[in-house]
Amino acid sequence: VQLVESGGGLVQPGGSLRLSCAASGFTFSTYAMRWYRQAPGKERELVASITSDGGSTNYGSSVKGRFGISRDNGKNTVFLQMNSLKPEDAAVYYCQTTISCFYDYWGQGTQVTVSS
Repeated sequence: VQLVESGGGLVQPGGSLRLSCAASGFTFSTYAMRWYRQAPGKERELVASITSDGGSTNYGSSVKGRFGISRDNGKNTVFLQMNSLKPEDAAVYYCQTTISCFYDYWGQGTQVTVSS
């Protein structure tokens, strides 16, 4: 199983970024996917999740209404569209999935910096 995030970078407050996570090594279309983030000195936080078919999504309260999670099962990729970014959104963002209800897999993370 491999999860590879991309799309992070430096953005000004109020700006947007779109993160991608390319998955391989498992049947992507049968598993829910999640985005987490972790800022320095803080615990890892669940940002958003999406069901295997993309039919249902959930968001953390701090990003609801600003972020959107989506997936393309044909391309084995999950996305996180981040709008109206705030300095407190700065963190390393990780893609995650759980296989067979037990095995957790994580990507290497992509850094998002929000600063003017």
